[in-house]
Amino acid sequence: MTQEPTQTVPAGPRVIAGRYTLLSEIGRGGMGIVWLAEDRTIGRRVAVKELHLPAGVPDDERSVLEERVLREARTAGRLNDPGVVTVYDVVQESGDTYIVIELLEAPTLSAIVRQQGPLPPDAVARLAEQLLSALEAAHAAGVVHRDVKPSNIMVLPNGRVKLTDFGIAQSTDDPRLTTSGVLVGSPTYLAPERIKGEEADAKSDLWALAAVLFFTVEGHSAFERSSTAATMHAIVSEVPYLTRCQGPLASVIMGLLNQVPDARPSAEQVRGLLAQATYTPPAGLAAAETSRLGPAPYPITKWSTAPNREHRSPARSVLTIAIVAAVSAGLFLGGFFTHQAVQPAADSGRPANLDPAITYGKGGTLPELSWSSYPAGACVNGRLAQGQRITASAQVDCAEPHDLQFYHSEVQLRVPQEYEEFPDSKYPGADQLTAFTEPLCTLIFRSDLLEGDKQAVRYRAVVPTEKGWNDNRSVICVLYRADGKQLTRSYVASK
Repeated sequence: MTQEPTQTVPAGPRVIAGRYTLLSEIGRGGMGIVWLAEDRTIGRRVAVKELHLPAGVPDDERSVLEERVLREARTAGRLNDPGVVTVYDVVQESGDTYIVIELLEAPTLSAIVRQQGPLPPDAVARLAEQLLSALEAAHAAGVVHRDVKPSNIMVLPNGRVKLTDFGIAQSTDDPRLTTSGVLVGSPTYLAPERIKGEEADAKSDLWALAAVLFFTVEGHSAFERSSTAATMHAIVSEVPYLTRCQGPLASVIMGLLNQVPDARPSAEQVRGLLAQATYTPPAGLAAAETSRLGPAPYPITKWSTAPNREHRSPARSVLTIAIVAAVSAGLFLGGFFTHQAVQPAADSGRPANLDPAITYGKGGTLPELSWSSYPAGACVNGRLAQGQRITASAQVDCAEPHDLQFYHSEVQLRVPQEYEEFPDSKYPGADQLTAFTEPLCTLIFRSDLLEGDKQAVRYRAVVPTEKGWNDNRSVICVLYRADGKQLTRSYVASK
């Protein structure tokens, strides 16, 4: 369903099911032809996808593909979301299969980025919200898209987007995986687990969504290389770097691009981050922060996706997954929260349990914080008050009464050396580090990776001063009782 019809016209008007007159060919893919057609019954223009499986597909695999196309196209026809291209009808006639869909005369996201370059992050965040809604509607109905990519996203003049080919993209336009497990074509937007042979599911669709958002905000694909083999290798082994995106939107992109499906943020968590990405702070605060902070640097998060499994407790294992899911997001810098005790209105979007961030290191709220001595999920005694020093001796067993739990493991921030304009040694500033860390702490706090009565606790970000940054480039998330009493358990999920 492309936008620039060719002049190819079938010899004589073909009529499908006595209802759909094929007028001209408007697109052709590896497994199908798309026709501009007229629905004689209703009197409207539609697009008709005529399924043609490529030569060489085994007969048993051919029948499986055809059956899946029909089943999922019928299911997609029941979807009701403004971001979904509607499937009107599925027709089988004379041994051929036709899928009748909504006709859209609009450019694809791929064409827009190719012609105009990267889109502004705020526009990408709004686009992401629409696409997430479309995918959630599909997943709730049991439809896995399998081929989320820029060329399958139509952008209407009013800014609305439409995701095409729900449930049928893999089978009709650009097949990626046959039932025998053979990859076909360039897998630029194929999740790593699918390259490894696993079935497509909602998590792989969300990975592809993140790859699309990366392309849209950066102007190029995160993983596309000169060959299919090189592209596949990049997907399963490389970490892309965002240079034009910051704040919660960046956390969505990098969090969903995690190699481990279970470590990716859920659709609900993504929606929460996108709400922050499109949040507008009170006018006075926004103006003050804009003038004071100026352009933000782009620190990148360095993390390990292969922790030592032989020497970690179940709690630490779960926490590691949480950090891989959220910390790999990186690039929260330039957000809208600061470490100053400025409290937006209750309905401003700031989490109710989040207290203002504090600093550690020389010149900070906590002159000393021996964070590197603690394991992930450590429970300690000590107060987050001006002049307090929290040393390694403060750690206690989480079953004993304690004041604090650090639920964020250590993260080493750096900037790739190839970005010379952002030197590795530069201190981003407490405000920028806070803007990075608060959404990160919120993401983990709201997830099921923490358990217990979360209404009874509060949390905050702890970020380094310039001296602390030079000594130990870590940002920390800590929780504590809301009533000031001691904790008596661990809030890090143990399963």
